[in-house]
Amino acid sequence: GGSLTKLAYYSTVQHKVARVRSFDHSGKDIENEPLYEISVQEEITARLHFIKFENTYIETCLDFIKDHLVNTETKVIKATGGGAYKFKDLIEKKLGLKVDKEDVMTCLIKGCNFVLRNIPHEVFAYQKDSDTEFRFQSNHPNIFPYLLVNIGSGVSIVKVETEDKFEWIGGSSIGGGTFWGLGALLTKTKKFDELLQLAAKGQHTNVDMLVKDVYGGAYQTLGLSGNLIASSFGKSTTADKEFSKEDMAKSLLHMISNDIGQLACLYAKLHNLDKIYFGGFFIRGHPVTMRTITYSINFFSKGEVQALFLRHEGYLGAIGAFLKGAEQDNPNQYSWGENYAGSSGLMSTSPDVYPMQRTRSGTFDMLEMDRLERPLVNLPLLKDPSTYIPDTVDLTDDAMARKYWLTCFEEALDGVAKRAAASQPDSVDAPERAEKFRQKYWNKLQTLRQQPFAYGTLTVRSLLDTREHCLNEFNFPDPYSKVKQKENGIALKCFQSVIESLDSLGWEERQFALVKGLLAGNVFDWGAKAVSDVLESEPQFGFEEAKSKLQERPWLEDSYSQWLERLKEGPPHKCALIFADNSGIDIILGVFPFVRELLSRGTEVILACNSGPALNDVTYSESLIVTERIAAMDPIIQSALRDEKLLLVQTGSSSPCLDLSRLDKGLAVLVRERKTDLVIIEGMGRAIHTNYYAALKCESLKLAVIKNSWLADRLGGKIFSVIFKYEVPCQ
Repeated sequence: GGSLTKLAYYSTVQHKVARVRSFDHSGKDIENEPLYEISVQEEITARLHFIKFENTYIETCLDFIKDHLVNTETKVIKATGGGAYKFKDLIEKKLGLKVDKEDVMTCLIKGCNFVLRNIPHEVFAYQKDSDTEFRFQSNHPNIFPYLLVNIGSGVSIVKVETEDKFEWIGGSSIGGGTFWGLGALLTKTKKFDELLQLAAKGQHTNVDMLVKDVYGGAYQTLGLSGNLIASSFGKSTTADKEFSKEDMAKSLLHMISNDIGQLACLYAKLHNLDKIYFGGFFIRGHPVTMRTITYSINFFSKGEVQALFLRHEGYLGAIGAFLKGAEQDNPNQYSWGENYAGSSGLMSTSPDVYPMQRTRSGTFDMLEMDRLERPLVNLPLLKDPSTYIPDTVDLTDDAMARKYWLTCFEEALDGVAKRAAASQPDSVDAPERAEKFRQKYWNKLQTLRQQPFAYGTLTVRSLLDTREHCLNEFNFPDPYSKVKQKENGIALKCFQSVIESLDSLGWEERQFALVKGLLAGNVFDWGAKAVSDVLESEPQFGFEEAKSKLQERPWLEDSYSQWLERLKEGPPHKCALIFADNSGIDIILGVFPFVRELLSRGTEVILACNSGPALNDVTYSESLIVTERIAAMDPIIQSALRDEKLLLVQTGSSSPCLDLSRLDKGLAVLVRERKTDLVIIEGMGRAIHTNYYAALKCESLKLAVIKNSWLADRLGGKIFSVIFKYEVPCQ
């Protein structure tokens, strides 16, 4: 680009994963053996890296490419943008490679489609006076069609209809270059950023003629407010005084932004489009230009069209050029996830707020995307995927909640680092890696205190996921693996006696005991401080003790009577999808008896567990072993497995929370095939921090025990309050 170079490259990352494998128990006394073995293996995954820095560092960049990224097979390097011409000879000479220039617009659109599809909080609207400047939008499952307005030196307006179909529909020669050029002539300021800083301090009304200057007030007949600009720079024709640089820069900024805004609105109306994304160096995260463009679009469209901006807008061309070069191993056939541990996040570039940061963030900025094992899609049972928002509370908006949760995660950090080190007793450098993890996550939390919008909407889920990413970066793939192994072993020994006592009850009593068991199982959550304190200090704390902790009915959210009525009066469900939470007592003594009852009623069950580890949540591979053991003790589970009435699947996630718009494709296919008509979501992370308000097309049960006193208080209850939410969609 004109001032910044963006580099995109692909690497393979070797990191450790915890694998669980069933022992071969032939003829052995297995009474005191652990349930399964845990081994840590190396796994290789693909990662995309994007780095952004100023052109003055181009030599350093080429050294980096030469030392790390060029191998003997590399013959060509893809490049796009003005710099592909300007630096062509330098690149070819220094790297000994041929520069293959790609079309700028094609690259831009390819990059744009990629980030819109793979980064959930990519798009934001700008709001000047709210607590946080950026309001993130949730990803619409269908990203097309949209209008891309690229404001570089001039303005290009492109209509994008599909992955490969787009057309240039218009533009203007009055763009960023005009602001810069005229601004330089008016203020003698040559630097773009300095011009913007002048504009931020200026008062355009000193230079512009307003409607009230012409008519003495509002122009009622046409419905025009008195404060509207009637003529940009209009006062300079009559006034004898000198105008300040700041005022002239501000007037110029309004003039150009309003012109572009009106143009964009007219094209959007003409082509019947309601999504307009703005990009180009004129925007590039500058609050001043985002504010004026937003105002202009809002004014000219009478609030019908929203100006939208992209968090990684500066990278689009580089991402596109990279994708063009990688077409034989098409990155679009995979799903990708942002690696929070290695990405620098969106900076507030407001010059007056963070003068130090502005200079620093301009130098090196990074984004990392990890390739996910399997493609992710929407849960087919979401009522309206386009309005689904997983998270219950937006911490970007709610300053009190933000302060509480950031402090909560800071206070828990030492304990997490200790547990990580203790989970690898045979590793000499575990304490040192745990300390590096602690520092990295601590720094992320401090960044988020300053800039809650750094990675999109800040939520409890994003704080948990960032922590998991940081643990993985320092090779702690599963700090709770030994805890889970032990708890699964203990719970399995109690399974038969729990089933016997349930079977001895009458039908109605049993339904209540099953729900109570599910809730009591959900207490065993190492992610909640109130629980981990008890589990560490009272090793004998078990299933019965957990039941006694539960709130008595009526619960905080209580539709148990409606659920019981449905079981009594209605036909059995065809198929239930259950999202399980914790290992040990939760899945074995809480979920499985419930699954068994559903199967006895003639309902098929899909049991969905996380693909990868997070806290003490049960993983798919652990669930396979646990189920095999339970089947050996229980004929109902055994025959259901054999007849494929009970199916175990993975969610595609490694988070303690649940995003129903990014689930494993295989799970989605099964849900459709089996005509699933009941969804059960259990646990605080999956049913309260996320999905509390999620609307589904079928019946659903959301149940959890609130194990955090602040959250309980927020919801109007006490710690260990119960949420039991049975929902039926409106017919």
